[in-house]
Amino acid sequence: MTNEEVAAVFDELADRLQARKELIFKIRAYRKAAFALRELPVPVEQYRREHDLQEIPGIGEAIAKKIADLLDTGSFKLLDELRRADAEKG
Repeated sequence: MTNEEVAAVFDELADRLQARKELIFKIRAYRKAAFALRELPVPVEQYRREHDLQEIPGIGEAIAKKIADLLDTGSFKLLDELRRADAEKG
């Protein structure tokens, strides 16, 4: 996945949480992560091989795990749950 694709997933996550009126600090954290990923000067997959994802400003342990899951599987649990819930709502 490109940095833009990974960032777009975190923007989608923030949008879905915002629509649910979740805590603003969570929404801001995902938006900050998306911004940081877009600004990363190397592909995120390369960065992951060479560094700890938590070294990226704005990326903490939980978001680093989500990025790793996303790169490994194409998704992560929270995103899957939110997408499924939105699909059920119609």
